[in-house]
Amino acid sequence: MNAVVGSHDLLLVTLDTLRYDVAVDLAERGRLPNLAAALPGGRWERRHAPASFTYASHTAMFAGFLPTPAEPGPHPRLFAARFEGSETTAPHTWVFDTPDLVGGLARAGYHTVCLGGVGFFTKRGPLGSVLPGLFAESQWESGFGVTSPTSFEQQVDRAERVVRGLPADRLLFLFLNVSALHQPNWFHLPGAVDRDGDTLASHAAALEYVDRHISRLFAAMSSRRPCFAIVCSDHGTAYGEDGHTGHRIGHEVVWTVPYAEFVLTPQENAR
Repeated sequence: MNAVVGSHDLLLVTLDTLRYDVAVDLAERGRLPNLAAALPGGRWERRHAPASFTYASHTAMFAGFLPTPAEPGPHPRLFAARFEGSETTAPHTWVFDTPDLVGGLARAGYHTVCLGGVGFFTKRGPLGSVLPGLFAESQWESGFGVTSPTSFEQQVDRAERVVRGLPADRLLFLFLNVSALHQPNWFHLPGAVDRDGDTLASHAAALEYVDRHISRLFAAMSSRRPCFAIVCSDHGTAYGEDGHTGHRIGHEVVWTVPYAEFVLTPQENAR
């Protein structure tokens, strides 16, 4: 990462509540053509989330604690605050001297932008302002939120506008929290109505919806220089497993998340 930071734009996409099993199943069945084209080997990596709900998980990720590989470690991190005795800081780790990664990247010359999705990014009230407040620029509107059937395409529209508005020589760290998979998501399943409620099928349909539009995001972020991208879930969510519904619980379907990191280049974008 010491060779990446300062030479690449950076993109962090959190697919809020996306389950690992759903992501893998769709990729293996060819239902995520645009994501699969970017994933290393066309496959998701199995990892464990740093927390079981959005606020805690993102607080950890913005401190450099991305989802952890789901096998015995230690696992050196990509980013880490300078911390004496850290066992996961390695020579390849980009070390920052600020309380959070966002501030560290800003100090390194990046324009930091948050495009919010779920409630912790709305800036409606003090709690919804904490995470967006880390960024130099943060944007949220109701069209980006969980009740909008077109939330992700509106977020991508805004991302394209952000990229176009930056000077060509200005480095960019763009964070986008995708709300489409979070409940309610029933409206992404063709033929579903409100009374049907959210299901694993509608959760999967929401990810297919995201896949249909994510190529535009990748194209925008790789239009000026190479872009190092991380696409992952912040946590999963339960749809009745062992009697559980939702998240903020210590269940396997909540802790296990899909993860991928890769470099987008202008040449790949042109293809």
